[in-house]
Amino acid sequence: MEKLDVKSMGHQVIIFDFSLIRGLWEARVKKNKERQKKEKERLEKSSLEKIKQEWNFILECRKKGIPQSKYLKNGFVDIDEKILDMCEKAPQLQKRITLSDETNKETNKFIFQLSGEQWMEFPESLKDHTYLKEWHVSNTLIQTIPNYIALFQDLRVLELSKNQINHLPVEIGHLKNLKVLNVSFNNLKSVPPELGDCENLEKLDLSGNMEISELPFELSNLKQVTVVDVSANNFHSIPVCVLRMSNLQWLDISSNNLRDLPEDIDRLDQLQTLLLQKNKLTYLPRALVNMSKLSLLVVSGDDLVEIPTAVCESTTGLKFISLKDSPVETIVCEDTEEIIESEREREQFEKEFMKAYIEDLRERDSAPSYTTKVLFSLQL
Repeated sequence: MEKLDVKSMGHQVIIFDFSLIRGLWEARVKKNKERQKKEKERLEKSSLEKIKQEWNFILECRKKGIPQSKYLKNGFVDIDEKILDMCEKAPQLQKRITLSDETNKETNKFIFQLSGEQWMEFPESLKDHTYLKEWHVSNTLIQTIPNYIALFQDLRVLELSKNQINHLPVEIGHLKNLKVLNVSFNNLKSVPPELGDCENLEKLDLSGNMEISELPFELSNLKQVTVVDVSANNFHSIPVCVLRMSNLQWLDISSNNLRDLPEDIDRLDQLQTLLLQKNKLTYLPRALVNMSKLSLLVVSGDDLVEIPTAVCESTTGLKFISLKDSPVETIVCEDTEEIIESEREREQFEKEFMKAYIEDLRERDSAPSYTTKVLFSLQL
């Protein structure tokens, strides 16, 4: 910074050397990128990478229908690729695959699939195929759902996860036969009240949008819904409309900002699974004891200091899991969008981890009261 003395004006004018400021900023950005690169290399060399490989291998085995006994030996995962090859070559499995392929050819005529970052909007020709029953669109840069979606009266499944969608059109309320709506990991901030007109909806997934903080009361009309996932958002309480979904069996509201649960939560008398981990809860209401069908309850956090004894010692077969999170070292990053994207990726990975963990729990006769969860951003 230099000072220029202007005598005729009777005061000093301060002039900034912008090239110096720019140099400092570029050096700062370069240093931050180098730090991130080193962190990535460290993780790749650590045992965390092995754990990640094992979980991915387990997920692949589950997709192929390979029994647990084939890849789990003495409690350790055998990630030998030959296991996948051997099972694929098995005569019975091959026959099943052939029959499945023939069935899929017929079914695929009614399914629209789209993926890839080259797509920034839906193809115009799509509106000529109103007979479609399913849309599967993921990992694109698409931001809006076309209004002509109202023409697709036979639509049953709308899978639109991991795109850039920033709002749902009100026309979505015309889809009277819609059973599955998955708009997880997009950029939604709200949900239109018209969604409540989708009276046959059974599964609603709004997870990973990060900023949804409330749901319209009109969603109380969704009496057929059995699964609601609003995890990784910004809810401060369980929405009233959710408490009125009388057939709800699965509720995931983890990774939000809940501080308490409603005292009348037991009105969800069909609820079987309740995921509450990564919130700010300090206590659990006694009303949970009245939920006779509740079979899995997952919580976490050191702030949770008051838990009804009847919940921990339930005689109804309730599996109560308290996850103990490891502390996370925060890495300073100047780019806000980069922070949000990193958070999304972490939430996606943790979601897959929890899905596999819960599936594994259901295969057991009993479960531990306390489970230590290792965060994959740490070095073991």
